[in-house]
Amino acid sequence: MGQLEGKVAVVTGATSGIGERIAELFVTEGARVVAAGRRVDEGRALEARLGDELSFIRTDVADETSVKAMIDHAITRFGRLDCLVNNAGVGAALIGIRDVTTEQFATIFITNVCGVMLAMKYAAPIMVAQNSGCIIAIASVAGHRGGISGHLYSAAKAAVIQLSRNVAAELAPSNVRVNTISPGGIVTGIFAKSASAVDAATADRVTGVVESHFASLQALPRAGQTSDIAHAAVFLASDAASFITGQDLLVDGGLVPFTKLGWYESVAMRAELADRVAEAGGAAS
Repeated sequence: MGQLEGKVAVVTGATSGIGERIAELFVTEGARVVAAGRRVDEGRALEARLGDELSFIRTDVADETSVKAMIDHAITRFGRLDCLVNNAGVGAALIGIRDVTTEQFATIFITNVCGVMLAMKYAAPIMVAQNSGCIIAIASVAGHRGGISGHLYSAAKAAVIQLSRNVAAELAPSNVRVNTISPGGIVTGIFAKSASAVDAATADRVTGVVESHFASLQALPRAGQTSDIAHAAVFLASDAASFITGQDLLVDGGLVPFTKLGWYESVAMRAELADRVAEAGGAAS
């Protein structure tokens, strides 16, 4: 039996990167999964690849009606909800504070923070009624250490950590656990997309550039992989973590405790990455 045998999970942002790998590994470990995301073609391909144990639903976590429909779909399709993985999010450019706009603030916070809140809002009553459940949010090392990422993205991920911790306190008496995972430099398209003006499909194709770029950022001498985060999520969703709540798990290769990366180093690194992504994107096309 797998670690998640018999459980039902919803994974947001499941059509690429970390969310896709979490959905895949959850199914491998015995869970039935609702994979939610905005990229329909990729979602249908995931559904076809993983069979009846996974059901895709197009979801925009910034829209409350869409989020409610996602949770309703899990109950209609699989009859219960044991785990919610709040993974959907958007990246942001590294720009100075004088150049930040309220429109940028709204975009980042509505998706990265409000989206997490809305999913918890509709999942929590179901889990409380069951007297069991697990909620996991994918945060970031940027929520822990200044200078690693953009101001708005960092603030949003810090908000996700604290929001989740507060909800953990509320739901603990009902045996519902809430934790976060803070990835470090993980090889996904989100970094290429936020560093350079490329579309999502191109960003996914040039992740090799990101991998080589991230290999020396942290103490452990390799870039993080989506499987690193997916295995952490499986652990937190499993019965092996039944006494863990209100925690943030750093999965960062030692980036937060050991890095000397600061704001200006991050800006320079992102500029170099943008050049390499643009070059690789042109070659890929």
